[in-house]
Amino acid sequence: MEKKNKVPMEHFNIGEFNRGQSSKLIRGLSEDDKAGFILKNGKPIAVVLSYARYERLLQAGIDINEY
Repeated sequence: MEKKNKVPMEHFNIGEFNRGQSSKLIRGLSEDDKAGFILKNGKPIAVVLSYARYERLLQAGIDINEY
């Protein structure tokens, strides 16, 4: 069995979203099929992920709405 390397999620400060960068940041995550934390005062407050990644979770039987 091949072991998959874990890659840490990107981190974005909420200030970037407040300064009008949200569209650019979300588009980048979507195009690169990634997920990222949104931080406020250095603490994670939300996770944004690409729709393709979300679909793969659902296909694997993981519904994040259940947690």
